[in-house]
Amino acid sequence: MAESRQKYKKLEEEVAVLQRRCRELRIPVMVVFEGLSAAGKGTLINRIIQPMDPRGFKVTCISDPTSDELSRPFLWRFWRRTPSADRMAIFDRAWYRSIIDGQVNGSLGKEALAKAYTDIRAFERQFKDGGTLIIKFHLHISKEVQHQRLEELRANQSTAWRVTDEVLLRHQRHDQYCEAIERMFLETDLPDTPWEKIDSVDLNTAAHKVLERFASSLRERVKAEEKGKDSKPNRDSEKPPKFTDAPSLKTARLENTLAKEDYFSLLDERQAQIRDLQSEAYRRRIPVVIVYEGQDAAGKGGNIRRLTQQMDPRGYEVIPVSAPNVVEKAHHYLWRFWTEFPKAGHVTIFDRSWYGRVLVERVEGFCTKGDWRRAFREINEMEENFHHFGAIILKFWIQISKKEQLNRFRARENDPRKSWKLNEEDWRNREKWANYEEAVEEMFLRTHAPNAPWTIIEGNCKRHARIQALDAVIAAISSRL
Repeated sequence: MAESRQKYKKLEEEVAVLQRRCRELRIPVMVVFEGLSAAGKGTLINRIIQPMDPRGFKVTCISDPTSDELSRPFLWRFWRRTPSADRMAIFDRAWYRSIIDGQVNGSLGKEALAKAYTDIRAFERQFKDGGTLIIKFHLHISKEVQHQRLEELRANQSTAWRVTDEVLLRHQRHDQYCEAIERMFLETDLPDTPWEKIDSVDLNTAAHKVLERFASSLRERVKAEEKGKDSKPNRDSEKPPKFTDAPSLKTARLENTLAKEDYFSLLDERQAQIRDLQSEAYRRRIPVVIVYEGQDAAGKGGNIRRLTQQMDPRGYEVIPVSAPNVVEKAHHYLWRFWTEFPKAGHVTIFDRSWYGRVLVERVEGFCTKGDWRRAFREINEMEENFHHFGAIILKFWIQISKKEQLNRFRARENDPRKSWKLNEEDWRNREKWANYEEAVEEMFLRTHAPNAPWTIIEGNCKRHARIQALDAVIAAISSRL
């Protein structure tokens, strides 16, 4: 017994050191505790955090989603809680809870259950590929032990509140929950993100096993980082997707124009339609995501202004996307976009977007080739999540000629009201025009998904471009309604 306590104490000391080292090496860590009611999740979480600096981790207890969380995709509330590069996120139950409940109570059908597990596998793989260490524990107890523990909780006035009707119903369905858990293992016990299955009848023994696995996982990852080994799995053999019906810049008819007198009458008509469609989408709780990409000075800002001019400002938000700040850099690159997903019935417009990973970051060398090649699949998965939730997704690329861009740059230089929009980076990007066009063409090829297609907006004539974009929004929302 004394020897066992000594080993446990050494493990605690090692965990304290490893936590500090993870922070120094900027290794984000996610720890998941799942298990049946009264299996001891809270007790074992408390055991592993005791030796650690509480400023370096956050414990989150996942219960039923709030109304705000229900108005967004299933994984939205977990993306918001994922750790930055110097933190640990510890989950008392996680993204598995509602899936297991849904299988047992029948609220998730066969197709929805399969889709949910597909989403979870993608979610965990994306974080693993992004450098996050994921450790998953599942605690198991028999129905008899669970009954005994629930009775003990009920007998204590300070813990009786924890034994709710819902918990008792789960206890009655113990065998069904065990079947659902086996399905969970089958779907998600993978080499990159394995489950550690813990028998928690004896909590002291279970605590020792959990701490051993926790310490060994941290130890292995720290050693790999210190030796300069790439912690990201090698997925070079996985080919990015390809959509054969993708548009091409070569087909853009930049000579298209629209006379001023025609433009204003069309603009009034289209903006009135947009206003009515926004109201109906809100009534039916349909979220709308609109992405604007394009060369510098392509007219994204002006296009967005005309789109929103008559919309109800309480129902839309424009997200201007620039280089990630310090906080955003410390998270997965998709984190800042997931967290901005609109509530059901609202509209979010991105002035530049997650496609920066396969455009500017690719061309300028801000990420590795493996990073931007992997991003095609990750972006498609994110947009598929949005679609599965019911979102309308529109993606616009505003194309202008190189000559037209030069004219607009010079006009900005000579206009004190607009000169702030022009900087040295804009001029440098012109020198890489061909590189950017190559990246854009591949972006279309890899991400022109049926439920999130690209539309090329012909932007040499700003009036034509604005009406073309408005028409596309009207057609997409009208089709869904």
